[in-house]
Amino acid sequence: MASRLSPLEREQIGLGRAAGESLGSIARRLGRSVSTISREVGRFERYGQRYQPLMAQWASFLRHNRSGRVPRLAVVGPLREVVLDMLRRRRSPQQISARLRAQFPDMPEMWVSHETIYQAIYLQARGNLRAELTRQVALRSGRVARRRRPASAGAVRSARPWVDLRIADRPAEVADRAVPGHWEGDLLEGVRRGGRGGSAIATLVERATRFVILVGLPEGKVSDHVVSQLAAAMTWLPQRLRASLTWDQGVEMARHRDFTIATDCPVYFCDPHSPWQRGSNENTNGLLRQYFPKGKFDFTTIDQAGLDHVADELNDRPRMTLGWATPGEKMTQLLGVATTG
Repeated sequence: MASRLSPLEREQIGLGRAAGESLGSIARRLGRSVSTISREVGRFERYGQRYQPLMAQWASFLRHNRSGRVPRLAVVGPLREVVLDMLRRRRSPQQISARLRAQFPDMPEMWVSHETIYQAIYLQARGNLRAELTRQVALRSGRVARRRRPASAGAVRSARPWVDLRIADRPAEVADRAVPGHWEGDLLEGVRRGGRGGSAIATLVERATRFVILVGLPEGKVSDHVVSQLAAAMTWLPQRLRASLTWDQGVEMARHRDFTIATDCPVYFCDPHSPWQRGSNENTNGLLRQYFPKGKFDFTTIDQAGLDHVADELNDRPRMTLGWATPGEKMTQLLGVATTG
């Protein structure tokens, strides 16, 4: 009899454990020693996890193929499938690497470095991932260098009459991301078919959690429409999670007082030409360009359900700034506190 368990035997172990069968019974049925079955099952169950035959077979393969000649992601198996799934959801290799360690803390066979993922995508090696992914999905940014902030940019006074509450007037707690409920917002603009005017959506980002809300603007950028859509998008939040909104000085927020009356959420305006004062929102808008290419996408072609789907993908991405938790997880925690506190 072969010394190693076969995939069929592991499947039988999984079925037996799912049915509540004892280790001794499984061992007798397979003609194996109880210690062999105990070691096999113990790799999962001693950490409170359910025995998974496919994962166990993959772990066995890795334990007995240590030569290093076959790249880990070149072999079809659970690790490759999980990595591919996360790449398709536009997670970066660094996010994937960290998330795997958090998701499978006691299964090193499911860990992989971000450099290994990059190599699996871009190196012309056997079994690389490029055949199953496009470069656009795999690498999220085409930029090769950081954009420099203009040295001359700074606080400039604006003559726009609707700009009454400035960023300098915000409570000091807004700068502390430990205090939730403070949002940043902006318009993400697109084209319109036929070349008549433009299309746009509104983007909202909560500073503490990086949680994203995308708001459709089917009637365009007229201020009445923008503020009513924003108010409708935020009224589902508990009051303590509607503490403030920071926006640029665009005319679309000329009726911001109507928004504040509807939501009890004051609007503070950034200084002109100072996008870094809404850093979380600017970063999110950059991520959104993966879905909505600048100068090419017509926002009149996507409905609110489509925008919600994109927001869900962004909110499901693990973030280094959140200790590799996701914005969705953090917002869920906040909603629990806000509704019970």
